[in-house]
Amino acid sequence: MSNHILTTKSRTEEKFLRKKTVDFNFQKHGRGEINALISKMREVMSSAKGIGLSANQIGLNFKVFVAEVPKSRGTSKFYAVFNPKIEKVSGEIATFEEGCLSVPYKYGEVERPQKITISGFNKSGRPIKIKAWGLLARVFQHEIEHLNGQLFTDKAKRVYEYEEVTKFSKTTPK
Repeated sequence: MSNHILTTKSRTEEKFLRKKTVDFNFQKHGRGEINALISKMREVMSSAKGIGLSANQIGLNFKVFVAEVPKSRGTSKFYAVFNPKIEKVSGEIATFEEGCLSVPYKYGEVERPQKITISGFNKSGRPIKIKAWGLLARVFQHEIEHLNGQLFTDKAKRVYEYEEVTKFSKTTPK
């Protein structure tokens, strides 16, 4: 497990990102190892200024993602979901701009259900079910697609690139 986020800029890394991941096996990993995995994924996601990260984005071939979406009043809730599945989606669809840590400087308009219900397991291997809407639902769908070998650019209506721009401030002499 590394701090390096795999990107589509490398053919080898993109090939790995496009491979469907395998189920996480709780029998093969101890509690300490699972906690370390979650901490590492959260750290990598936060330092990259992301709001979601799937295990395959850091070179791990199993189904787990972390997410932390800002809420109102500056609070947020952290999620670590193992073997996630989308159980239910709403008929209400929203189009929103998405980007991805694995597809640097590219953004696109993606249509997704507004509300979803996912199932999976928490870090202790206990079954969980989460109802999500808005940005959280979007992040969950984006991360689950990663685990299934898909990228947001596969779904985006239009993909565009942002160049890094350095801003200069002008000061006027008095």
